[in-house]
Amino acid sequence: MQKQGKLLIIGFGPGAMEHITKRALDALQESEVIIGYNTYVDLIRPLLNGQAIVRTGMTEEVSRAQEAVRQAEAGHIVAVISSGDAGVYGMAGLVYEVLIEQGWKPDTGVAVEVIPGVSAIQSCASLLGAPVMHDACTISLSDHLTPWETIIRRVEAAASADFVIALYNPRSGRRTRQIVETQEMLLRYRDPKTPVGLVKSAYRERQDVVMTTLEDMLNHDIGMLTTVIIGNSSTMMYEGLMVTPRGYQRKYTLNSAEQPLRPHERLRTEAEPWSLGAQEARAAASGEAAGNGTARDAQAVPTAEPALRGASAGAGTAPQGQPPASAWAATPPAASPASGAGTAVLAAERPASAAAEAAPRAAAVAPRAGAAELAAEALTRLAAGGALAGEAASRWLDASASGPAASQGASSVAVLGAAAAVPVPGRKAPLFEIGVSPGVGNKKFTAAQMALLAQCASEDGELEYTPEHQIILRVPTFEPDALVDELRAANFIVVPIGDVIKVKACDFCNLEKDDAVPMANHLQDVIGGLSAPKETSVALNGCGMACYGAVLEDIGIVYRKGGYDLFLGGKKFGRNAHPAQPVAEGIPGDQIGGIVERIVAEYKEKGHPNERFHKFFKRVGVIQGFRHVDAPVTVEVNPVCGD
Repeated sequence: MQKQGKLLIIGFGPGAMEHITKRALDALQESEVIIGYNTYVDLIRPLLNGQAIVRTGMTEEVSRAQEAVRQAEAGHIVAVISSGDAGVYGMAGLVYEVLIEQGWKPDTGVAVEVIPGVSAIQSCASLLGAPVMHDACTISLSDHLTPWETIIRRVEAAASADFVIALYNPRSGRRTRQIVETQEMLLRYRDPKTPVGLVKSAYRERQDVVMTTLEDMLNHDIGMLTTVIIGNSSTMMYEGLMVTPRGYQRKYTLNSAEQPLRPHERLRTEAEPWSLGAQEARAAASGEAAGNGTARDAQAVPTAEPALRGASAGAGTAPQGQPPASAWAATPPAASPASGAGTAVLAAERPASAAAEAAPRAAAVAPRAGAAELAAEALTRLAAGGALAGEAASRWLDASASGPAASQGASSVAVLGAAAAVPVPGRKAPLFEIGVSPGVGNKKFTAAQMALLAQCASEDGELEYTPEHQIILRVPTFEPDALVDELRAANFIVVPIGDVIKVKACDFCNLEKDDAVPMANHLQDVIGGLSAPKETSVALNGCGMACYGAVLEDIGIVYRKGGYDLFLGGKKFGRNAHPAQPVAEGIPGDQIGGIVERIVAEYKEKGHPNERFHKFFKRVGVIQGFRHVDAPVTVEVNPVCGD
């Protein structure tokens, strides 16, 4: 009776002996016949011990698979070898196709075992750094077996979906155009500076690794032995490494040993606002709110309108929170909220009876206004009331003048503004995060500034108010520089978020005691937003009352009697919180700026990553001639405000 044959389909990894799995080594020893491509047979020859070898050239994969099945059916144990993983562009699928064509059944036919190996996407990624940390795909550019139209369509789909992409078989002696067309397609969806890694013969004698960019990749040697790995929109180059963030920063503080979320809290829906579950919860809540709010809508807008008018009047001379009488009359009467921003303005131009008759009809036929439409309505009313100036006012009044039909579509587009413009079809814009404030000492936002922030945030972004009198703007955008320019043109201070130097100040008694304002502005210009080992606050109080709490911050400055007192190393929070220690008094105004700048420079240079300033001060003992003491002395300040 003929013995049962067996097919061992082996992936032996990139080629180095140390990367072949133990099962693959055992399977080679177990085999009686080795079948493979010439180059692959040569790579594993040192591991063979007299087995029969069947070797063929390129494009003879089908004949290899057929011979392997024939040998196994003859009772032999046959090893079919592939580099990388046999199930990734290897021989496993083809062997199964030949078996299926012959009517093979697993329970009665020859035994088949597929032995996994390290695929090129994995071995090449390890040489590049960590480029495949998020969703990725592999695409072979060889069109010998697959129509090119199919391949390029897959490239486009992967590019538009922001996958990390590994290109196999990118170019050969006769296939030279495919990689060019692939690059052209990718550039429709990806930044030209997208990191790209080229790895040739990974873990073999002629290994070559090149870091480049999408726009420059074709200026390097790319051949059949090259694997091309193209990053996604978040992939970065760092110290010669290509790294794709996994997204842990959404939920974890990467530079802190103590996490804000405990393990049992990390998988809750509220901790993952980007998840499908969170989207469903928001949709359910929105639907419930819409149902409950139907009866209230007619009253809601008139109730909110005075608040909007009051905000617009804040830009004038009236006391804070109390608009002048003219402002209340400047804004046209509110129409039905369902009628859209344009209708709200135009209704005021009609006779009262006509407007009254039109409102119920509009409410009956128009869809419910979403957040974008309501924001557009609010901005239009601000423009009509004179609270918005220049181009901003023209924009919203022009949008309203285009009529109700146009305003429904225009309002959501207008709210998105330049910040959410998508220059490349299908590509998701990266999230941009900045801190915005009206000034170092100025704590008052104008109505026009608030309107601009609402416009920039749109429905895709968010605004978060902080205790530092600063609003954090988070918005997806392809044009962060244009967004920053627009905000600065509106007299905002714009600073990065994270481990940076934050310059803060009191409001100088509503800017009435403004002797120290120039110093606050100078510090913001010189050190505000600089990177630091850890988030660091430099706070300035404009008088000896120090009511803003500068003496509790990392670096505190108190203006008093024409000079500046300096405090270092405060710890504002925690069970062992303590004020900063006073290190100098009466520093002249022409010296304090330079002293603080040098302190910050030394901290940036010598501070350990994630080391807070008060710990750094204690560790080094002396900074710029100021000596640390373990027990801060009592702070004595003159209680008379303004001296």
